[in-house]
Amino acid sequence: MKKSNPKKKKLDFDAVPQVEKMRHTASHVLAQAVLKFYPDTKLGIGPAIDNGFYYDFEFKDPISEEDLEKIEKEMKRIIKADLPMKQEFVSREEAFAYFKEKGQPYKAELLEDIPDEQVSFYVTGDNEFRDMCRGPHVESTGKIGAIKLQSIAGAYWRGDEKKPMLSRIYGLAFETQEELDKHLEMLEEAKKRDHRKLGPQLELFMFSDLVGPALPILLPKGAIIRRELERYIIAKKEHYGHKFVNTPHIGKSDLYIKSKHWQKYDAMMPPLNIDGVEYTLKPMNCPHHFEIYRNSAKSYRDLPLRIAENATVYRYEKSGETNGLLRVRALTQDDSHWFVRYDQIEAEIERALQLMKEIYEDMGLSNYKAEISIRDLENTDKYIGDPKVWENAEKTLEAVATKFGIENKVVEGEAAFYGPKIDLRAVDSLNREWQLMTIQLDFNQPDNFDLVYTDKDGTEKKVAVLHIAILGSIERFLGILIEHYAGAFPLWLSPVQVRILPIAEAHHDYANQLLATMLEDGIRVEVDNRNETLQYRIRESEMDKTPYLLIVGDKEINTQTVSVRARGSKAIGLMQTDEFIRNILKEIKDKAVK
Repeated sequence: MKKSNPKKKKLDFDAVPQVEKMRHTASHVLAQAVLKFYPDTKLGIGPAIDNGFYYDFEFKDPISEEDLEKIEKEMKRIIKADLPMKQEFVSREEAFAYFKEKGQPYKAELLEDIPDEQVSFYVTGDNEFRDMCRGPHVESTGKIGAIKLQSIAGAYWRGDEKKPMLSRIYGLAFETQEELDKHLEMLEEAKKRDHRKLGPQLELFMFSDLVGPALPILLPKGAIIRRELERYIIAKKEHYGHKFVNTPHIGKSDLYIKSKHWQKYDAMMPPLNIDGVEYTLKPMNCPHHFEIYRNSAKSYRDLPLRIAENATVYRYEKSGETNGLLRVRALTQDDSHWFVRYDQIEAEIERALQLMKEIYEDMGLSNYKAEISIRDLENTDKYIGDPKVWENAEKTLEAVATKFGIENKVVEGEAAFYGPKIDLRAVDSLNREWQLMTIQLDFNQPDNFDLVYTDKDGTEKKVAVLHIAILGSIERFLGILIEHYAGAFPLWLSPVQVRILPIAEAHHDYANQLLATMLEDGIRVEVDNRNETLQYRIRESEMDKTPYLLIVGDKEINTQTVSVRARGSKAIGLMQTDEFIRNILKEIKDKAVK
């Protein structure tokens, strides 16, 4: 293959973090190692991802996870050899001829989508391996660091279920072995905390094949947590000036044609035919809320108007992409739409971030980062709206995030065509990031729905819309909380807050008196008077993650006290009943996180 001189604009490789270059290079080394053992393998793509890399392959004969050991060993040999990584540019014709010669149809298909006359390849060593890739990479394989192959999974070619299923090999890559070991420890802990395991174990939720896949059913304990989350979010939002509404679970297809979702959103559920009219299960609440706004004329004095709803929406998620509570087909959003004048945008974004800060801290998620999506500044024509308004909005998002002390990065070209947005990523107890809150500025839907207000001078003006979800999907948020707390929820969210354990039958009456008293105070309390040993019942309560156990026997009856055991610790000791109740009521009210 002959080299050609590059004529296209060079990418800013220096802006790419070194660890990302390292992980990208590791994916090339993986493909090189695979071809050594399986030379007939067809290559797909191999990008860097968070914490590592992957590569998609079509093997002549299936391989298993047992084969990863020898592939990893070969990768480490290539890394140790410290082979140089060099970039070459070749013509499209030469690239097509090369892929035909090597029998690589997937690479040829990718090349068809590349408009450049000259195509970038990276060559490892003395032509030991070459791959079409724009880069960037580290200078040589020896700079890759510590790697470990992790797993094999199926992945449709280019994410299209109508195309062949390939084998995706995942790997981890870090700059040092110490960082890799620490990450592996975190993964082991994450397995123990997996909400798909803990949720059913703690009787929080279930799925039923008869009901349907990816349609979660919350059991009584899970429903308690959801109810507490909804009560909390409603009270918080009302305090911040929201007006709550309720809208139907379905809407005419005309509604979503008007909003353009019907034409562009590929997760719409199949339509329903009712009396000859086409309806659909709603995939989002905004078109319904726009109709509420249009129900009456608005003046500048009516703005901002903040409409909120905790509503279940329905989306057709592909079966291979659903994941416990984290990605489902029926999800409840703590949704809100703020209708604002353009001069109110900055103050309202500040207000939204302040609300978010208070909510996340109460949830025990006080560490978060922001990602600000702005226009492609070299191709601004594809975005609707006044460029000056866009520029001000983008600067406002960044300024407000910085003002709140939130670590943030600006991502160019990731804004929707109708407005920039800010995504908040919360960091959990295992230092994993979860995308939660979104503030999406929308300059487009006000045109689609003619969302106007009368200004001071009597003229009609368009509003801007802020789409805001703080928890996001409540089901997904529950899954995140299960893993964040390993099922040991703070007292205010715990399905059972106190469990009373009478030592013997003679102590049942006293236990029931305590039960009645605490129920009157709104405490979620149970009595476990089963005919089992005390130690057995204590152990079961600990496995259920119950925050407080009250053990009662003769001594407690005689002194009108309770023996208190707190979750995760030994016995606290005797305590006056009213003192214990006062303490936990304060803990509940304060949303204390221990």
